[in-house]
Amino acid sequence: MAHGNDKDNHTSRAAYLSPRDLCGLLLPITTPFLSDAALDLDGLRSNIKKWNQTGIAGYVVLGSTGERVQLDEREYVQVIETAREVMPNGFVFIAGAGQQSTRGTIAEIKRAVAVGADAVLVITPHFYRAAITQAALVAHYNDVADASPVPVILYNMPDLTGIVIEPETVATLSRHKNIIGVKDSSADIEGLQKTINLVRGNSSPEDFAVLTGNGTVLYEALRAGAQGAILAVGCVAPALCAQILLAAQDENNVRATELQQHLTPLARAVTKTYGIGGLKAALDLIGYAGGAVRAPLLAPDDIAREEIRRCLEAAEEMRQELSMEQTM
Repeated sequence: MAHGNDKDNHTSRAAYLSPRDLCGLLLPITTPFLSDAALDLDGLRSNIKKWNQTGIAGYVVLGSTGERVQLDEREYVQVIETAREVMPNGFVFIAGAGQQSTRGTIAEIKRAVAVGADAVLVITPHFYRAAITQAALVAHYNDVADASPVPVILYNMPDLTGIVIEPETVATLSRHKNIIGVKDSSADIEGLQKTINLVRGNSSPEDFAVLTGNGTVLYEALRAGAQGAILAVGCVAPALCAQILLAAQDENNVRATELQQHLTPLARAVTKTYGIGGLKAALDLIGYAGGAVRAPLLAPDDIAREEIRRCLEAAEEMRQELSMEQTM
C-alpha cells in the first residue's frame, strides 16, 4: 500500500483539526460508573459541563484514563455520543482508539468518527509484544492514518503496553499528513527531547504537535519543547496545570518550578500510585462524578483516600494563592 508520507500530496481531514489546536491543556477524562458498574452517563454530562468552565482546550474520551478496555462496543459509542452532546464549539474532541490488529483499529476509528470524534488518539498494539517492532509500528500507523477520516495522534504509553514508539519512529511517522501529533506519557525527558529534535528536522510545530501525557514532568517536558499536555491530573487540578503552561510560555522558570513542585505529588497519587481508582476518588472529593472502577481494578482504601485528599488540599491552596495574585 502506498502511504501518505508526502505532506503536500496526501489529502485528509487533518486541515479541520491542526496541530496548533493541540496547544494548551486537554483532559483525558474518566468514564463514570455507578455502584453496579453500569455507565453513569448523567455523571459524564455533569462532569464535562463543569470542566467546560475551567479554561481547558479540549478533551480525550476513552483513552487509558477512560477505561476503554473495560467497555464493550455499544458502550464505546454511547460514551462518545454523550460527550459530544455537551461539547461546546471550539473545544478539541478526541477519542481514544486502538485494537490489537490494524484492521480492528481502523474499524474502531470509523465508529468513533461516526458519532462525532474530531481526531483519534491511537495506542500501540502490544499483545504480540515481541513482534511489535518499530518497522511494524510504522506500517501499522501508516495504514491506520491512510484509512482514518480524521487526524491521528500517536499514543506512546510504555507503562501500560510495554511498547515504546522510538523517537526515530515518531519522526518517520510525522511526515504523514494525517498524523498530526504524539502524546508521550513516559517520564523519559531525554527521549522526549530527542523526539522533538528529530521531528523538527521534518516539520514545524504547525505541522506536528508533541504533547506530554505525564503530569509529574509537565514543566520539564515543556522546557524540552512540548507544545501542550493531555494530563489525567488536569481533571482535578486544571488551574494549576494551566498556570504551569503559562509560566513556561513566559519563560518564568522560578514560578513554573514552584508550581510543578505542588503539582507532582497529586499527579503521582492519581496516576502511578493509585491509578484510575485514585483519580476517580479525587474527583468524588472535589464534587465531580468519580464513581466506581470496573473490576478487576480496585478502589483505593481509606489510607490512600486520605493521602489523595491531602494532595488535593495542597493543590487547592496553591490555586487560591494564584487567584489572589491575579486579582491584585
